[in-house]
Amino acid sequence: MSSSSTGVTAARLTGEERASPISAKPEPPPLSEYEKKKRTFVTRTIWTFVMITIFFAAMFAGHLYVIAIVTAVQVMSFKEVIAIANVPSRARRLKFTKSLNWYFLATTMYFLYGESVIYYFKHIVLVDIVLLPLATHHRFISFMLYIIGHYRFQFTQFAWTHMALYLIVVQAHFIMNNIFEGMIWFFLPVSLVITNDIFAYIVGITFGRTQLIKISPNKTVEGFVGAWVCTVVFGVAMTNVLMRYSYFICPVNDLGANLWTGLECTPNPVFIPHTYHLPVWLSMSRTFTIAPMQFHILVFATFASLIAPFGGFFASGLKRTFKIKDFGESIPGHGGITDRMDCQFIMGFFAYMYYQSFIAVHKASVGGVIETVITGLTPEEQLEVVRGLSKYLFNQGVVSEKALECLNIALRKR
Repeated sequence: MSSSSTGVTAARLTGEERASPISAKPEPPPLSEYEKKKRTFVTRTIWTFVMITIFFAAMFAGHLYVIAIVTAVQVMSFKEVIAIANVPSRARRLKFTKSLNWYFLATTMYFLYGESVIYYFKHIVLVDIVLLPLATHHRFISFMLYIIGHYRFQFTQFAWTHMALYLIVVQAHFIMNNIFEGMIWFFLPVSLVITNDIFAYIVGITFGRTQLIKISPNKTVEGFVGAWVCTVVFGVAMTNVLMRYSYFICPVNDLGANLWTGLECTPNPVFIPHTYHLPVWLSMSRTFTIAPMQFHILVFATFASLIAPFGGFFASGLKRTFKIKDFGESIPGHGGITDRMDCQFIMGFFAYMYYQSFIAVHKASVGGVIETVITGLTPEEQLEVVRGLSKYLFNQGVVSEKALECLNIALRKR
């Protein structure tokens, strides 16, 4: 019995040993470094075109869609940055810590979005019976909401959350203002960073030999310089095209506008060609005509190429600190949203500050006048303004005599 059992067992083992090589699936050979780079390049390229398509579709559809995308980007970026913070503290054991992070995000967005809406749409907000008290007390309401959020919020987590709010939400607020000032002030900064990123990658993998900075080993000097040249050329060419369309150069006065309905406004002087005189010794032709915006775009392109990438270097240092490769996996081949938006935030911030300092034309607006009348005059003085303005409009032939009489009768009843 023993020898028989041993023989059967041996036969079974021999059969299993013979069958195992046939039934087991052979493991695929490991990919070479070239194949890995090729696969990453293909995936990255496909999703780059997907993002560009979504970007252009939203921009052509109207300002509201662009605002929605900017809002989604800042919310997802905030989520990714908060998620990487593994802060060893008692706050991690509090069930409502994550809820407080989102509460501070909502409060900050309420304050910043409210500031923008009140500033750019005073003529609508300040004459609405429901929105008027919210607008006039907006900052106090926001402050009280902010104070409420401090309840039992641990200090270390509190500091990290506020850093994320500043780096993402506050800077995204300026991008939002760029949209309201005119689509060109949103599109150009964004497209310049995208162009610089694309050509830095292409030139880098093609000609890159010299490492640019240690904390970002894939960045090369050749890619850095080559991308700068390509970005300047792209910026000059794209600016020349966008200046021809009022949809891009006009500030937002109708959130329902899109590329096909367009916008109407008096163009900013930077979009109007000027004639410049050159010294005789410098050129045979003493004059040339060009729009001032073409000079400004050189500054924008240079900042997008030489300064904005340091936002990416900062993000790389942050990722190294937390020992992670990417902030997330939202975009195949690219990593997380923050990995693609790290340069966009600082570029949008710069674009707003540059525009307000060197380009914006500051003049009285309808919303500004209404705000001054509401907040600075008594009801009797406001009525006097209405009487004087109606009489002026009648003298200019804008309103009829009958309309003026009806208005005067209505005012006498007060």
